[in-house]
Amino acid sequence: MTQPKPDLSVKPEVTAFFDAQSNTISYVAKDPASPACAVIDPVMEFDAAAGRLTHDGSNKIIAFIQEHGLTTEWIIETHVHADHLSGAPYIQDRIGGRIGIGEYVITVQETFGKIFNEGTEFERDGSQFDRLFTDNDTYQVGQMACFALHTPGHTPACMVHVMGDAVFAGDTLFMPDGGSARADFPGGDAGQLYDSIQRILSLPDEMRLFICHDYGPNGRAIAWETTIGEERAANIHVGAGKSRDEFIRFRTERDAELAMPALILPSLQVNMRGGDVPADEDGNPTLKIPLNKL
Repeated sequence: MTQPKPDLSVKPEVTAFFDAQSNTISYVAKDPASPACAVIDPVMEFDAAAGRLTHDGSNKIIAFIQEHGLTTEWIIETHVHADHLSGAPYIQDRIGGRIGIGEYVITVQETFGKIFNEGTEFERDGSQFDRLFTDNDTYQVGQMACFALHTPGHTPACMVHVMGDAVFAGDTLFMPDGGSARADFPGGDAGQLYDSIQRILSLPDEMRLFICHDYGPNGRAIAWETTIGEERAANIHVGAGKSRDEFIRFRTERDAELAMPALILPSLQVNMRGGDVPADEDGNPTLKIPLNKL
């Protein structure tokens, strides 16, 4: 299938929401020609010490949408996040929208269903989501044409979403001085990640690129917007023509030194379910902590 071409004349209004606990940036992307919008990668906060869930970030997104008279058509998950819990169903319950993720979420469900010893009641077919996007899949946000690109490597289900002149990269790329995502989670692959990044960098230079995480390297202020051209020229992991072999060697050595994300175990249990929290036999929200599995 031929990859869709972005319409650079369409410039969605993008508003960012930063979660300091997980260094996640969520977005509201508004169709410039209508009140329709999409929410990308919303967060539900989790206090691990207290075992408490809160929705401060999602409430800010909901308030923004309501204050501006917007209509939520989509809630997009760029992948099954391993560092924060999803706020998608909380937002959907209050202001609507269809929850979408890449079709290879079923691979993630199968892998982590085994790790968390989930029973047969846990469906491993992606049915927890309203839409499973395939590579080059197209959809609409109001009058704005959008499409999804399958970009595996960080996880099997990673997808980049293109809306007009805006590219939402998920974890695949960070800011130019931040580099790229790790590739050592189950189902990750450094070579696939390099290929996926090259696919993103083949988009037009002037396209705006919005990233899902930023950690303020070298003490700079948190940032989340760059361009395809800036990434191609200056990304410290893949820019300036770095080869596939160089990237694989670097990424493999770097990932071996990284600790697991602090919230990986609760995040994966919740996010592979579309943001719903698993429950015990009495219906009480309950999370598992499998030992020596990662």
